[in-house]
Amino acid sequence: MTIRVLIADDQEMVRRGLRRILGTQPDLEVVGEAGDGVATVEAARALRPDVALVDVRMPRMDGLEVVRRLCGPGADPQVKVVVVTTFDLDEYVYPALRGGASGFLLKRSGPALLIEAVRAAVAGDSLISPSVTVRLLRHVTGRRPDAEPLPEPLTPREIEIVREVAEGRTNADIAAALFISPGTVKTHVAHVQRKLGVRNRVGVAMRAFELGYLADLP
Repeated sequence: MTIRVLIADDQEMVRRGLRRILGTQPDLEVVGEAGDGVATVEAARALRPDVALVDVRMPRMDGLEVVRRLCGPGADPQVKVVVVTTFDLDEYVYPALRGGASGFLLKRSGPALLIEAVRAAVAGDSLISPSVTVRLLRHVTGRRPDAEPLPEPLTPREIEIVREVAEGRTNADIAAALFISPGTVKTHVAHVQRKLGVRNRVGVAMRAFELGYLADLP
């Protein structure tokens, strides 16, 4: 099945970049673009995409209102919306998710997470950037849940990697911060995912929170 995607962002360069990323996947097809909120809703009604990637700050109608128009009760068409933004402020995160958004990604999250978020939305799941996930967990639980210890403990270096991932940093950012190569970071992340039993960076953040590795992060 081909997943039909609408891209909504007021910056043409961003739209072009998202189109390029999605174009690398045989099961994803960009069917349209929009540069403001009103045009996004109109394009969704005309094109009926499976998923809309929507920025928060857009002219004429912001992304939160777009979410309400496309995901709320009685919306026609009902479109899965993944918010893709530079801003992870609580005043954007919570209304977007309450409004029915199927994901909330920061633009720095990287191509792999973006592609995964589109597929997750169609499957009825949601995917949220790691740093946002940790804040949401604190907001919901208020404390660290009890968790079983890992069969294979993380090394000190892997714990450093986990904390960087949970802050939402890319492999290149982590490499620069820890003075190692991006390839080495990629290897560490793969080892961490295996030890934690998770599939992606969001899973790393959630499991690390449960295990108490992120207790002192803001």
